[in-house]
Amino acid sequence: MPALMIQGTGSNVGKSMLVAGLCRAARLRGLTVLPFKPQNMSNNAAVTEDGGEIGRAQALQALACGVAPHTDMNPVLLKPESEVGAQVVVQGKRLTTTRAAEYATLKPQLMGAVLDSFHRLKARADLVIVEGAGSPAEVNLRQGDIANMGFARAADVPVVLAGDIDRGGVIAQIIGTQAILDPADAAMVQGFLINKFRGDPRLFDDGYAFIAARTGWRGFGVLPWFPDAARLPAEDALDLARTSGGGPIRIACLALSRIANFDDLDPLKQEAGVTVDMVLPGQPIPGDATLVIIPGSKSTRGDLAFLRAQGWDIDLAAHRRRGGRIMGICGGYQMLGRSVADPMGIEGPAGETPGLGFLDVDTVMTADKRLTRSSATHCASGLQVSGYEIHIGRTDGPDCARPFALLEGRAEGATSADGRVTGSYLHGLFTDDAFRQAFLADLGAAPSALTYAAGVETTLDTLAAHLESHLDVAALLALAR
Repeated sequence: MPALMIQGTGSNVGKSMLVAGLCRAARLRGLTVLPFKPQNMSNNAAVTEDGGEIGRAQALQALACGVAPHTDMNPVLLKPESEVGAQVVVQGKRLTTTRAAEYATLKPQLMGAVLDSFHRLKARADLVIVEGAGSPAEVNLRQGDIANMGFARAADVPVVLAGDIDRGGVIAQIIGTQAILDPADAAMVQGFLINKFRGDPRLFDDGYAFIAARTGWRGFGVLPWFPDAARLPAEDALDLARTSGGGPIRIACLALSRIANFDDLDPLKQEAGVTVDMVLPGQPIPGDATLVIIPGSKSTRGDLAFLRAQGWDIDLAAHRRRGGRIMGICGGYQMLGRSVADPMGIEGPAGETPGLGFLDVDTVMTADKRLTRSSATHCASGLQVSGYEIHIGRTDGPDCARPFALLEGRAEGATSADGRVTGSYLHGLFTDDAFRQAFLADLGAAPSALTYAAGVETTLDTLAAHLESHLDVAALLALAR
């Protein structure tokens, strides 16, 4: 079965969005299409139907294809735990934690798993659309590469190179990439496209022609900026908007240094009656916030230290004294307790860190990771909550007697005696429209008619139409081999 790979001139040039749009366009043409990314680096992960985890972007691309996410769609996932180290997830399961320098020696051993996953997907589909990682221009990383040209050549997949005109220098991005590629790598590139153009695309006609003449590559079009991109789940923390919405209910979320699964906030950002503020490092928590959310983290103890370094622990105490509410999700839930112990050094150096003390619970990190899709009953409202769990650690204590939800007959999460502080391991809980409306109503928000999942589907259709209007999609799909 044929495949096509979209690589980029750098990180965050829009590869994930392009692949999602192409997947939906191919599906609308009647093709069975599947997404694939050999190697991803992200702390925003999704739980798959086969009980593993993949990058959030591949889960969105699977949705664009109309299929459930599967670990084969992203066989290697790197989850940064520190400035120099990351957890390595292979075909959905944690393999090891390694430093960046050590990963270079591990990479070549992973190509077998990458190709196995890719070939299984090809056997299931009419077309596989592959997303590269970073840029093939990072030639210092070429040896043992499994993410870009190393994969493209091993799997014999043609490549289209995407450049980001919004960041400037797109002519140099594309021509410069060709100039430094190994000739055999450059031969895999069948053309280019320009992404994120603002204004009249005809103004770039001369630049577009110059790139084509200088590289000898075919151009597949200039894609204008897609304004509805914010309605789709983001994977990269660079995409976190500082402020979203303008409603009277103000929700502040702490931008932790190892923030994870921050797409939990996406449905809240689309509510007309809500303002979501990402509190960036060095900034105080807004004094008029109705609710403060401490989100997931890939390094709970490390981010507790980071939180205190920003003075947010002091702001949180003041917020609670004023009667404000606090919610912790996953790692944020662990931080709200009395202590977080990591006796085996799973997330970093072994030891114990005092928590914020807003919940009467304690957490102990364990080697087992819980990866599961979950459906629970919210205790306060009696409503069903669908989500997923992706965490290590066990949390227990007196406040667990007031659970956030009941999950498979057991208590999940904890609530303070005054009801103003809650913690839960459930990610994705705000995607349920009925629960989200009840939760916001309890904060004082007016009723809303937002249907989040339907909105994502509509946006994917709009994205596909956007690509069809401005790119030669038929020619792109015809490249696949």
